[in-house]
Amino acid sequence: MASTSKNSRPDDTLFAHARDPITSAAPTSVPGLATARFVRVAVERGIDAAELSEGLTYRCDLPGVAPGDRVRVPLGRGNKPVRGIVVEAGGIELLDGYAPEKVKAILEHDGGGLSANMVELARWLSSYYVCPLGMVLSSMVPAAVKRATGRRAEVVVERVALDEGSTAALPKNARALTLKIAALPDDRFPFTPKTLARELGLKTTASVSRLVKLGVLSARKRDVIRDFGWTEPDPEDGERSDAPARSVPPSLTDQQSRVVEGVGAALGSFSAHLLRGVTGSGKTEVYLRLIERALAAGRSAIVLVPEIALTPQTSRRFRDRFTALGVSVLHSGLSSSQRHGEWDRVRRGMSRVVVGARSAVFAPLESLGLIVVDEEHDSSYKQDQLPRYNARDVAIKRAQLAGCPVLLGSATPSLESWANVKTDGQNGPAKFSLWELRHRVGGGEMPRVEIVDLATERRVRAQNDPGSVRRQHALGPTLEVAIGKTLDAGGQVMLLLNRRGFAHYIACPDPRCGWVLTCDDCDATLVLHKDRSIPRGGDVACHHCLARRIMPRVCPTCGKAVVVFGIGTQRLEEELLRSLGEAHGLDGRTMLRVDSDTMESARDYFDALGRFARGEVRLLLGTQMIAKGLDFPNVRLVGVVNADTSLNLPDFRAAERTFQLVSQVAGRAGRSKGGGRVIVQTMEPRSPSIVLASRHDYVTFADQELEIRRRSGLPPATRMARIVCRDKDAAKASASAGRVAGSLSESLGLLGITGHVEGPAACAVDRTHGQFRFEVTITAGRAGDIQRVLAACRSAGVLTSDAHTAVDVDPVSLM
Repeated sequence: MASTSKNSRPDDTLFAHARDPITSAAPTSVPGLATARFVRVAVERGIDAAELSEGLTYRCDLPGVAPGDRVRVPLGRGNKPVRGIVVEAGGIELLDGYAPEKVKAILEHDGGGLSANMVELARWLSSYYVCPLGMVLSSMVPAAVKRATGRRAEVVVERVALDEGSTAALPKNARALTLKIAALPDDRFPFTPKTLARELGLKTTASVSRLVKLGVLSARKRDVIRDFGWTEPDPEDGERSDAPARSVPPSLTDQQSRVVEGVGAALGSFSAHLLRGVTGSGKTEVYLRLIERALAAGRSAIVLVPEIALTPQTSRRFRDRFTALGVSVLHSGLSSSQRHGEWDRVRRGMSRVVVGARSAVFAPLESLGLIVVDEEHDSSYKQDQLPRYNARDVAIKRAQLAGCPVLLGSATPSLESWANVKTDGQNGPAKFSLWELRHRVGGGEMPRVEIVDLATERRVRAQNDPGSVRRQHALGPTLEVAIGKTLDAGGQVMLLLNRRGFAHYIACPDPRCGWVLTCDDCDATLVLHKDRSIPRGGDVACHHCLARRIMPRVCPTCGKAVVVFGIGTQRLEEELLRSLGEAHGLDGRTMLRVDSDTMESARDYFDALGRFARGEVRLLLGTQMIAKGLDFPNVRLVGVVNADTSLNLPDFRAAERTFQLVSQVAGRAGRSKGGGRVIVQTMEPRSPSIVLASRHDYVTFADQELEIRRRSGLPPATRMARIVCRDKDAAKASASAGRVAGSLSESLGLLGITGHVEGPAACAVDRTHGQFRFEVTITAGRAGDIQRVLAACRSAGVLTSDAHTAVDVDPVSLM
C-alpha cells in the first residue's frame, strides 16, 4: 500500500501497524482480547488512499475515548506521534480480520472535540469533495482551539457550608466576612480571589486567602480562556437616529408574517427553504423571528453571512435581540484567543446563537433548531483550498443530519437554488420551498436605475473637451454631474468599481516593441499601486501570487518611458479629488476608499462604516466589499463605475455574477422616503444581465439563464467537477491532466453513466505561483453520477487531492 501523503515517498509499510502483522511492531500481549476496545482514527495528515478513507485502527486502553474525540497516535514505521480524530469505536470487528495483538495503541487522549453528527458530516464532506477524512475533520475545529490559544489555569474559590457553631468560633473579622459571603447568590460562585475581594470591599486578597485556611472557602484550579484583541464597538456608536428602538421589534408586514408562519411550521424536522426578498424587504427580521421560535423550543441556531467582518449591522441586530441567550460572532477580525473563547462558549452551551462566516457552519452547537444562510448566492461561501466545500451546501447537509430546517436568503439567489424551487418536467418535484418578499419594508420604492453607454459618454466628453481624449476617465459626464448634485443636496454617494489599484496595464508606448510588464511567476499583468512613501511613487503587484516590485520608469527593451492604462479604485479616487473635490467639498476626510488595500482588518472596516453612518464621510468608493448588506438611509446615489469587469470573463457564470453585483449594489440606494438613483456605466448597455438588473427583474433573468445553461449542458442543468493539475514543468502538468481525463472517460463508460469530459486544456490563467495549470472538467446529470466516477478514479490511484492536483466539486469559478 503506497502513501499518498504530499511530502512522503511511496512506502508500502507506512501503514503496516494496521494492515500487515509481519512488519508491524513487536507483538504485545493483549489480556481479555474478547473485550478489548479498538478505535478507528482519521489522522490529521494528507493521506488520500481510498482504502484508508475510514481511518486507521488502533487499540484503545484509555478510558472515556469516544467518536469525535481528539487523540495522539503512532504513525508509520517510525511510530511518529500525530494527532487525529476518533471516527468509530468498537471491538475486534474493527480489525477486518487482522491480528489484534499486532495493533498499536493510542498514546494520548486530548478530550472531546466533535459530536457524532459532525463526524458523520465530515464523512460526507470527505466523500463528496474528494478530500482526506483527517483533513476534513481537522478543518472543522479552528487552529486556535486545537492549539488552546489563550487557555490559562486560574484559582477560584467556593463557599463551604458552615453551621452556626463553626461560624461563631471564627475570629470577629472573619465572621463578618463569612456572613457577607453567605448573603451572595449561589449563581455568583465561583469567584476568583481578586473578584471576591472586590465584591467584599477589600483592598487585597489576603483576607480571602485567610478564609480559605480557616475552611470558610475552598479553593480549586480551573481552565479559562483569556481572549485579547480588538472588540466590536458598542452598537450605539454610529447608530442612526431614525433606527427603531432596539428593545422593540418592528411590526411584520403581511409578506414577512407569511414567511415566518410557513417556515416556522416546519421547525422540528428537516426541510429546505429559499427566501427571495428584494433589498430592503426585511429578510433579517424574518431570520430573527424564526430564531426566536427555535430558541423558545429549547433549540439553537446558526446564521451564516458571507463575511461577518463586512456586515457589522447584521451582527449587531442579532446581539441586540438575543443577548440574554448568548450570541457568539465568528469572523476573520478576531484574534486567535478570541476565536478560541467564542468557540468554547458555544461548546459549553453559553451561546445558543452563532453568527459567522463560512467556517461557522461547523460551530459545536447541540440541538440545532434552524440554520440560516444569508446572501446564499455569494461566492465567498466556497472555500478555495482543501477541503473545497461550499458552506451553503454543507449547511443543507448539516440541517438534514440535525433534523431541522435550513433557510437560504438572497435578493438574487444562485441559479442552483432557483433551479431547486422549479417543478417543471426537467427538474422533477421542487427540492426547496419558495418564499418571496417582493416589496421594501415601509412602502419604499426600489431605486430608479439608469444605464449609461460609456462609448457614447466618451464621445460627448471629447466633443465638449477635445483635450480629454489624452486622459483616461473613470466617470462619464452623466455620473460626474449626478455626484456633484447629490453632494450639494446633502446626500451621500456610493461608487462601485470592482478593481483595486491605480492601473492594471503597464507597457511600452511603441507598438513595434510590444513590451508589457507581467509577473515572473504568473500569467498576469502587474498592477500599479501608488504610494508616496515608496521610491518612484509606488510599486507594482501581482494579484495572484502577491509579489511586489518597484515601478519601472522605462521599457527594459527599448528604453522609452512606460505608460499605464486601466482604471482601479486608486485612480478613481484621484479623479474624484481632481474633478469634484474643490467644488463639492471632497477631501481625505469626506471621501473614503474601501478595498483590501485600505481595509487591513475588521477594525478598519467597522471604523469606516461608522464614519459613513454618522455622515462624516459623504462619498464611499470601493470594490464589491461595499455591495454587501449595508443599510444607510441617506445614500441617494449609487454609481456602478464599470459593470463590465466581470461580464467578459471566460466563465459560464459571468452573466449571473454581473447581474448579482449590479443588483446588490443598486439595492444600497433609496432606503429612505427620499428615494434614490442608480447609474450603471457600461460598454455593453444591451447585455441582458445589465438590462434586467436595472429593472430589478430577477425572475426573467434567472429563467432565461437557466434555459441557456440547459441547452449548453452546464450547471445547474448538470453537475460539474473540475480537476486542475499543476507543476513547474508544463509538460508534466499537461500529462497528468491527460491521465485524469482518460481515467474519467474510461470510468464513465465502465459505469454506464452519460456524461462529458472536456480537456485537458490550459486554464484561463495558465500559470500562477510558478506552476503551469491544466484543467479537466466532467459534467453529468446528477451529483451521484459525478461522485461514482470520481470515486472510481480515486480508487485507481489516478485522482488524488495533493499539491499537484486540485479536485473542485461544484466549482463556482473556472478561472
